[in-house]
Amino acid sequence: MQRSKVRKQLGEFLRAQRDRLRPEDFGLPPGQRRRAPGLRREEAALLCGISPTWFTWIEQGRTTSISVPTLAAIARGLRLSRAERAYMFQLAARADPAPRTAQGADPRQLQPLVEAVRTPAYVLDRHWDAVAWNRAAGELFRDWIGAKRATPTERRNLLEFVFLEPSAQKFIVGWRERARRLVAEFRADTAAWEDDPVRQALVHDLGEASEEFAAAWQSQSVLTRDGGRREFDHPRRGRCAYEQFTLYVARQTDLKLTVLVPSA
Repeated sequence: MQRSKVRKQLGEFLRAQRDRLRPEDFGLPPGQRRRAPGLRREEAALLCGISPTWFTWIEQGRTTSISVPTLAAIARGLRLSRAERAYMFQLAARADPAPRTAQGADPRQLQPLVEAVRTPAYVLDRHWDAVAWNRAAGELFRDWIGAKRATPTERRNLLEFVFLEPSAQKFIVGWRERARRLVAEFRADTAAWEDDPVRQALVHDLGEASEEFAAAWQSQSVLTRDGGRREFDHPRRGRCAYEQFTLYVARQTDLKLTVLVPSA
């Protein structure tokens, strides 16, 4: 999409958000000579902590680039919802630095969902720790989330399994390529949490413990977490092939449901 068109869409979006806000909700006098509903540009700029001229240029699509702090200030000033904020950052082609916190209850409430799936299914949180899985997934990934694990409360991180579990290289068909791709997917999936101390510690510890992970991380590769064919050499069942699908949970977008459907 042409940048000029995107800038216009961003301006139209901000104008619509400004028009829907009532001055009295912000402690501003309603005034008697308002030619349009909602906040004036000068009022919106004041609430956002930016100059009226700059706010006007953004609305009119006259800007070439908008900084992340400015976008964050607009999101706070106009009281954007999480979805509205994400949409604004997307239009501006910027990564939102604010962690996307999961709304709702304990992710283990998704356990009935994965148990309803007959094929292997598991849920990852934003650090790629498994937080829910069904029996089929536990049987397939016995060295990661299966009954073989001696301590049920131990952290079950997908990257730690792939890079630090000795059996993973034999279990995952095409391990080297799959492992490097997982790192690229993790970088893209967690970009918004770059300053998250848990993410930082995980990357540091994996880099110290695995030369393969360190090399893959330093490559700066970025890929989306796409589905596709996955093959495993199971110690009892032999070669197993699946089509992988990754779905994001509504209202809990830092949780990912992965389903593996048997493939010929």
